Amino acid sequence: MLHELHVVDLGIVEEVTVTFGPGLTAITGETGAGKTLLVEALELLLGSRADPALVRDGATEARVEGRFETADGTEHVLARVLPADGRSRAYVDGRLATATELAALGATLVDLHGQHAHQRLLAGPVQRAVLDRYAGPDAADALRALRVARTEARDHRAALAELGGDDRTRAREADLLRFQIAEIDEAAITGADEDEGLLAEEALLADAVGVRAALDAAYHRVAQDALDALGAAVAALGEHPALREHHDRSRAVQAEVAEFGRDLRLTADAVVDDPARLEAVRGRRQLLQQIRRKYGESLAEVLAFAAESRCRLDLLEHHAERATELEAAAARADAAAAAAADRLRAIRRRAAEPLADAVTGHLHELAMPRARVEITVAPTDLGDDGADTVTFLLAANAGEAARPLARAASGGELARTMLALRLVTAEAPATLVFDEVDAGIGGEAGNAVGRLLGVLGGTAQVLCVTHLAQVAAHADHQVVVRKAEHEGRTVARAVVVEGEDRVGELSRMLAGVGESDHARGHAAELLADAARTRRTAPGAAGAAPGARTGKAPRRARAAS
Repeated sequence: MLHELHVVDLGIVEEVTVTFGPGLTAITGETGAGKTLLVEALELLLGSRADPALVRDGATEARVEGRFETADGTEHVLARVLPADGRSRAYVDGRLATATELAALGATLVDLHGQHAHQRLLAGPVQRAVLDRYAGPDAADALRALRVARTEARDHRAALAELGGDDRTRAREADLLRFQIAEIDEAAITGADEDEGLLAEEALLADAVGVRAALDAAYHRVAQDALDALGAAVAALGEHPALREHHDRSRAVQAEVAEFGRDLRLTADAVVDDPARLEAVRGRRQLLQQIRRKYGESLAEVLAFAAESRCRLDLLEHHAERATELEAAAARADAAAAAAADRLRAIRRRAAEPLADAVTGHLHELAMPRARVEITVAPTDLGDDGADTVTFLLAANAGEAARPLARAASGGELARTMLALRLVTAEAPATLVFDEVDAGIGGEAGNAVGRLLGVLGGTAQVLCVTHLAQVAAHADHQVVVRKAEHEGRTVARAVVVEGEDRVGELSRMLAGVGESDHARGHAAELLADAARTRRTAPGAAGAAPGARTGKAPRRARAAS
């Protein structure tokens, strides 16, 4: 449920805060007053494209915030900031988010039927989705099984394609792999770090004389000079019990230096001038370098390449068996997909007639007494959505043949068909927004639209931008958007109207310009009739909403 909408510097809106309650809220106002800007603000919160042109002239940025509450009581604050020059920013509960994340959460909170949403109903995939939603869990399960099976079939065929092309191509690849594996095996790499050990050994062998001389010199310094000096120090300290701690430390150092001297001697003895070994080490390093140049940047990569090549060679050598397995698995997945598609078609056909009858019934209530809706489910090529083409047909008047919506419905008829479908397939999210759902209609048809929107408001929060008094009269709450001049600038203000103020607004909507006694009487009658209708309709209106303008405090958490 949308509790509060705060808009700053969007179009002609300087700053407006509107609080909304449950039930049906009508948003009205003169043409150009800015009522549609409230819907555009909601669209921004739902992740729509941000157009810098929407920023109010002279402002550095526009800002929209919405405070929502889910059915379990969780509150969310969505925000969108549109700089006049730069990329927009989105926030979810004060945290910077992407427009995609904003749209994902917004889709669970609001279902917005804008002025162009009715046209989407003309698309076959949308009609199919509406039918599937009406058909319920059985259709969802069958569709899920179909998509899983088709994904498996694609995966099996992709694996089959990876096995290679014709026999000649596979034979050539297998020969190459055998050669590469043999070359790596012949190198007999002892480990991933073999080349590092060889590099150290080569450095030692290449300067054997110099290395041995350095080790000998170091040994003599340690064994003679250092140990003699330490021996004298140990003896001197040992003569005084008070220096026991220093004596112990000097003996430890003496032992460590002696151990170091032995290590120097052993290393020096191991160094020999061995030209043959040096040549062998250099040859080995050259071989490993050639192997790395062909098969990897390091010996670890070379060994990994060899392992992968053996797996690939095994697949090629057993191609026939593996291909047979994959073809059989793909065939099984195809069969499962076909079975799921058949099951889905049966479910769709069972649901088509009741859905058509339900929509037809609502169209009769919406001042289309002779309208008839039909839904056909015809076979087509199998895809991820099934193997059916779903088409909604409408005969708007008696004696007419039912034709596809795109060719049979006017703008007003299409809007009413959309509303009828929404009534039949009502589900979460709990906030529904209709922008100009009454386009192209008036009079009794408008009264019917308002009454059914009121029914829908009994189970969900409904916001409706309307130009018809007949629709607005059925609302539990009415917000009027008006233009005013402030400091030489046109600004939009939003106010909640009740009592005589509401009668006056409905009178203006009926008369077109200003008010008249006749229009006020008609407005009062509309409100009275709507009130009687609401008393007999399911659901109940909640507390009245409110609207604030100017710099009043805001309850919605600000995004930083």
